[in-house]
Amino acid sequence: MTDINPSIAFVVPAAGVGARMQANKPKQYIHLGEKTVLEHTIGKLKATLPDALIIIAISDSDAYFKDLTLPENVITVTGGKERADSVLNALNYLSHNFSIEWVLVHDAARPLVLPSDILKLISQCQTTQCGGILASKVRDTIKQGTSFVENTVPRDSLWQAQTPQMFLLDELTNAVSNALAQQVSITDEASAIEWAGGKVQLVESRADNIKLTTPDDVAIAEFLIAKQLLEIDKCE
Repeated sequence: MTDINPSIAFVVPAAGVGARMQANKPKQYIHLGEKTVLEHTIGKLKATLPDALIIIAISDSDAYFKDLTLPENVITVTGGKERADSVLNALNYLSHNFSIEWVLVHDAARPLVLPSDILKLISQCQTTQCGGILASKVRDTIKQGTSFVENTVPRDSLWQAQTPQMFLLDELTNAVSNALAQQVSITDEASAIEWAGGKVQLVESRADNIKLTTPDDVAIAEFLIAKQLLEIDKCE
């Protein structure tokens, strides 16, 4: 692995309510064992690059964040109406206050990402000087249709996008800002770069780097978090 440039920061949009989770609080504050989802997520980023800034975008009405136990290198900014707005607020904050070259945007509700996969993404992007995303190859047969199957989609070149997604700070800031100004729908950071005509490389990650969206995902995450902690204990 190549030497990692220290001019890197993480951005975590965490202003959403996660309505599909059907919980009494935003999904990033649901507990997995003794910690919240967000605490697990930030812990993974901290374990990857201990000294990197972690910018978290939260809602002004957030009543839960203040009770978390987080590292000193975490800074909060005001979140926006949509994910892209929150990300842009965080990017602008970094641009105006720090000399950061690369930024990695990571979902608050992806607590299972492995530091080794994040380091692989960082190494690949810095080696090629091209932004990229963690992704896993689609394994299941994909059907297209509404009530009935209309087509079977070849899966050879299909990937499930994950996070983190890593890009040069200036490039991503311009892409997201311009896309929002033109009311372009942005589903993730890569989609903004794609819209702007940039290249996005795919860096293969483990398929269990899932995003918690429904109640079923919580049960899966609890099992996998416990498994990861057991693996860490065995290594120490």
